[in-house]
Amino acid sequence: MRRNINKVAVLGSGVMGSRIACHFANAGCEVVLLDIVPKEAKDSDDKNARNKLVNDALKTALKSNPSPIYDQKLAKNIVTGNMEDNMDLISDCDWIIEAVIERLDIKKEVFTNVEKHRKQGTIISSNTSGIPINMMLEDRSDDFKKHFLGTHFFNPPRYLQLLELIPTKETDQELVDFLLDYGRKFLGKTTVLCKDTPAFIANRIGVFSIMSLFHTVKDMDFTVEEVDKLTGPVLGRPKSATFRTADVVGLDTLVLVANGLKDNTPNDEANHLFKLPDYIQKMVDNEWLGSKTKQGFYKKVKDDDGNSQILALDLNTLEYNPKKKVKFDTLEQTKQIDSLRERMPVLFKGKDKAGEFYRTTFTSLFQYATNRIPEISDELYRIDDALRAGFGWKQGPFEAWDAIGFDTVLNEMEKADKKPADWLYKMKDAGHKAFYKIENGLKLYYDINSGDYKEIPGQKDTINLNTIREGNTLWSNSGATIVDLGDGIINLEFHTKMNTIGQEIIQGINKAIDMAEESYKGLVISNTGDNFSAGANVGMIFMFAVEQEYDELEFAIKSFQNTMMRVRYSNIPVVVAPHGMTLGGGCELSMHADKVIAHAETYIGLVEFGVGLVPGGGGTKEFTLRLNDDLNEGDIRVNQLRNRFLTIGQAKVAKSAHEGFDLGYLRHGQDEVIISRDHQLAYAKQSALNLFEKGYSKPVMRKDIKVLGKEGLGIVYSGADSMKSGHYISEHDQLISEKLGMVMCGGDLSEPTEVDEEYLLKMERRAFLELCMQKKTLERIQSLLKTGKILRN
Repeated sequence: MRRNINKVAVLGSGVMGSRIACHFANAGCEVVLLDIVPKEAKDSDDKNARNKLVNDALKTALKSNPSPIYDQKLAKNIVTGNMEDNMDLISDCDWIIEAVIERLDIKKEVFTNVEKHRKQGTIISSNTSGIPINMMLEDRSDDFKKHFLGTHFFNPPRYLQLLELIPTKETDQELVDFLLDYGRKFLGKTTVLCKDTPAFIANRIGVFSIMSLFHTVKDMDFTVEEVDKLTGPVLGRPKSATFRTADVVGLDTLVLVANGLKDNTPNDEANHLFKLPDYIQKMVDNEWLGSKTKQGFYKKVKDDDGNSQILALDLNTLEYNPKKKVKFDTLEQTKQIDSLRERMPVLFKGKDKAGEFYRTTFTSLFQYATNRIPEISDELYRIDDALRAGFGWKQGPFEAWDAIGFDTVLNEMEKADKKPADWLYKMKDAGHKAFYKIENGLKLYYDINSGDYKEIPGQKDTINLNTIREGNTLWSNSGATIVDLGDGIINLEFHTKMNTIGQEIIQGINKAIDMAEESYKGLVISNTGDNFSAGANVGMIFMFAVEQEYDELEFAIKSFQNTMMRVRYSNIPVVVAPHGMTLGGGCELSMHADKVIAHAETYIGLVEFGVGLVPGGGGTKEFTLRLNDDLNEGDIRVNQLRNRFLTIGQAKVAKSAHEGFDLGYLRHGQDEVIISRDHQLAYAKQSALNLFEKGYSKPVMRKDIKVLGKEGLGIVYSGADSMKSGHYISEHDQLISEKLGMVMCGGDLSEPTEVDEEYLLKMERRAFLELCMQKKTLERIQSLLKTGKILRN
C-alpha cells in the first residue's frame, strides 16, 4: 500500500503542538491545528472566542524568534479550530498527532474522541517524552492499535533534526518503515527507532551525560566557565556547551526529565546520578531556572557605567561573580587541529586537569552507552544518531570512542573501574576494534546480535561525501577537493575555515570546471561543513588593502569575478547545493550557477555592505541583471531599483531558503528547495544530470541589461542624503550607498541604456577597490577579523 501524507491534524497547540504544525506547513502539508475551548467560552456561540486559545498559540509561535516557519506565507496552510466543534476536520487527515498535556487520562480522552472521527488506516501518534506508549492502547480499536505509535519531536521541531519513533507491540511494521523514510525525506529529520523505555534514547543518554557532569564538576572542583569551555565547540558540541544550554532549555525542564528517570529506572546502575546535587536543588528552590527567570548558571547585569556584563555562578558559594577567562594546556595543544576526529585523542590524553576531566566524563559516558544496549536499542548507530540530531553533538558516544581509539579508551575504562558491557569484550575477542567502518562507499556498524558488521539502512538513495571520498577523490588542494559522484557528475567541496573563499577554492572551481568540460557531464558544488560558505576571505582583502597592494587586490577581485562568470558560462551544467550560512562570495557563487538546490535551512545574502564594501564577485552585477529580467509590464523601474538596492544596502540575509526567493537571491521557476539535508547532494547530482540529458548548451553572455544612469542615481543619492540627514546612516554608509548606486545604475549615463555584463563587472570592481582605499572600510574589516562584530563608523 502506497501512503501519502497530504493533510495532518495536530491536537494541542502548546509550545510543541503549534510548532509541529508549523513544520508540517513547512513541508507543504495542509494542517489542522485544534485545541480545547477556553473555560470562559464554553457556553459561547462566538467562533473567535471558542478558538481563542488555539489562535493565540499559533500567533505567538509565528511571532517567535527564531521562527518555526520557513516563510510567513506558509502559515496559510494551517487551519485552526477546537476539539468540540471541529473534530470532523480530522476525518480526511492522513496523520493525526496528539500533543496535549503529559497526562495519560487526558490523552486517552482525546483518543476516544479521535476514534469517532478518524478514517480507517489513518496514522495516529502521541508526541510524548515520558509516558510509556503501550499504556495508551487500552480501550482502543484494532485498527487504531495497528496504526498508532509514539513520536517524539525535539523542540524546536524546525531546527532540531531528531524525530524518535516508538512503536508499540501492536504497530504495523510497514507503517514504522514508512515513517522512518518519510521523516527523513519529507520532514528533514534524523528518524531514530526507539524502544518504549523511559526517556527513549536521546534524553536517556543525554540527560545522563549532563547529570553525571553535574556531579563530576563538584567532585573535581571545576567552575561553570571551565566546564562550558571544555564541553563546547572543542568537543564538536554547541557553543552553549553544558551550563549555558541548561539556562536556555530551563533548569526546571532538565530536572523534570532527571526526576522522571530516577523514578522510572530503578534498575539502572547509574540511577543515583539522576538525583540532583545539592547546588542544583538549591537553584531550583531559589527559582534560578535560567533564561526564563533571568538567572541560572549565568546572569546578565549592568555595571556602574550601564554596560552589560555576564556573571557566572560560583557552585560552592552560590554567588555570582564576573566571568573569568579559561585556559588549559590541553586546549592550547588542539588550537591548530581543525579535524574533530584528530582532536579527540589529544583531548583524551591531556596531561593536565582538562585531560583528567575528559577521561573521567568520557569513560562514564561510554560505560553507560554500552550498558544501554539492548535495553534502549539493539543497534548502536541509533544511539549516535539520536545524540547528534537531538543534542547537536558532532559525534555520538561510539563515534567518539572510535576517534580516540578502541584500546586507548578500553584501557582507561578498566583502569578507572568502569568496565563496559560484556558484548564489547566479545567484540574485541572476535578481532573487531571499531564500531564503524566504510566499505564500497557505505557506512557499516558493528551489530551486537550477529557479531559482524551491517550496513546502516537508508544510504541507497543518498550520497555522503564522508563515505565516498576515499577511493573517489580526483584532485585536491589545501582548501578544496574534487570527488567523482558517479554517472558522469563530479563534486567540488570546500574545507577552509568557515569555508571562506580564497585562492585555493578559486583554483578548485576552475580545476573542477576544466575536468568536467573535458571528461564529465556536469559539476555539483556542495560540502559537508556546518555552513556552505561565510564568503570571501576578508583577511586576504584586508592584507592587500593595508599594504596598499592595489594591483594585487584588483587581480584577486578580477580572478573571483572571472571564476563566477566561468561558473555561469561553462560548457557543462553547474549546480550549487548551499546550506546554512551562504554569505557574500558564497551567495555570489550560488547566483551564478545554472541551478541551485538549496537546503531549506539556507541563510543566504550579500553582506559586504556591513564591512564597508559592495559585492565585488559579480553579486552587484547579477542583482542589476535580475532587476532587469524580473520587471513585469507596468512595474515602475525606479521602485524595483530601490527594493534591490536596499537588499544589498541593508545586508539582508534570508532566514530560510524560501525567503531567498523573496529577496531575489534565488530564482522562481529555476532554483529549488529541498528539506532533507541527507538527500540534498543526491538530488543536486540528479539535477545536473537532467540538465545535461535534455541537451545543455552554454548560455550566451548578456548584452541587454538596461540601466537607468542619472535617473536612478538621483533616487539613490537623494535617498542616501535623507538617511544621513536623519542620522539613520553614517557618512561612510552614505559613501558606500553612492558607490553601490553607481554600479547598479550603470554610472552617470544621461539616459537609460543597455549595457553588457563586462561593463557592470568593471564598475563593480572599481567601486570595490575605491572602498578598500577608505580608512573607515579598513576599520570595519579589522573589527570583523578581530572581534567577529560589525563596526558602524
